[in-house]
Amino acid sequence: MKLNRERTVPELCGMAQRMRRTALGMVYAAGPLGGHIASALSIMEICAVLYGAVMKINPALPLSPDRDRFLLSKGHGALALYTGLAEAGLLTSDELATYEQPETILTGQPGMCAEKGIEIASGSLGLGLSIGIGVALAGRKSNRKYRTYVLLGDGECNEGTVWEAAMAASHYKLDHLIAIIDVNGMQSDGPCNTILDMGSHEEKWSSFGWDVRSVNGHDVSALLGILTEDRLGDCRPLAIIARTVKGKGVSFMENNNQWHHSRLSKQQYQAALLELES
Repeated sequence: MKLNRERTVPELCGMAQRMRRTALGMVYAAGPLGGHIASALSIMEICAVLYGAVMKINPALPLSPDRDRFLLSKGHGALALYTGLAEAGLLTSDELATYEQPETILTGQPGMCAEKGIEIASGSLGLGLSIGIGVALAGRKSNRKYRTYVLLGDGECNEGTVWEAAMAASHYKLDHLIAIIDVNGMQSDGPCNTILDMGSHEEKWSSFGWDVRSVNGHDVSALLGILTEDRLGDCRPLAIIARTVKGKGVSFMENNNQWHHSRLSKQQYQAALLELES
């Protein structure tokens, strides 16, 4: 199984910014359909590190049984998934240009297309971790060494199914299962702590029997360190609490919930690109 080219930290930072610019272009081209741009911008570094340096995937063998699996449970972050897949060689620029167009495989929320690296259909929140448990158990039963990465949102963690899955993962000692929680503090209806306050994510995941790490979700070096850490001997699943900024990289989108899902005018698009190119 081939490991993605191991990019340096500066290269991964550049990759994340390139993914942001590409995602903005996709949303702008989608016109009135728009897209969940701010929710994707918060996870660009996470996806860049996974697709640029960590996950074992081979674009020439996209269905290899030994590939690592990435499951985007917060399906509204699809633009980060699609741009990451393009950087990894699983999607072409022509395919990216079909985003939200008729007959596309790149819908606003992902539809399963494993040969293109889209492992699950997601968008109905709270389901990805349960699927990840099944994927991880299947790997164990077939003696495969792949890892299963599941990316969730903090608002998504309001769903009870997340915690049922968290209990099961700990019970089955799924040490090759990694949950990454995008804690950007916001969900579609407003701030997470006013919609339904979850308290400390670190304490909650730890109390469910997970090995827990906290990180600045935009710190590429720190993400890389955690995701490549040797955890031999620890049979617990790993939860990475990644604190991020919704809309990261575009000042007028940062922490502005009006951009949870929206369309870009030409002026806004040009202004956002200027920020990301500076």
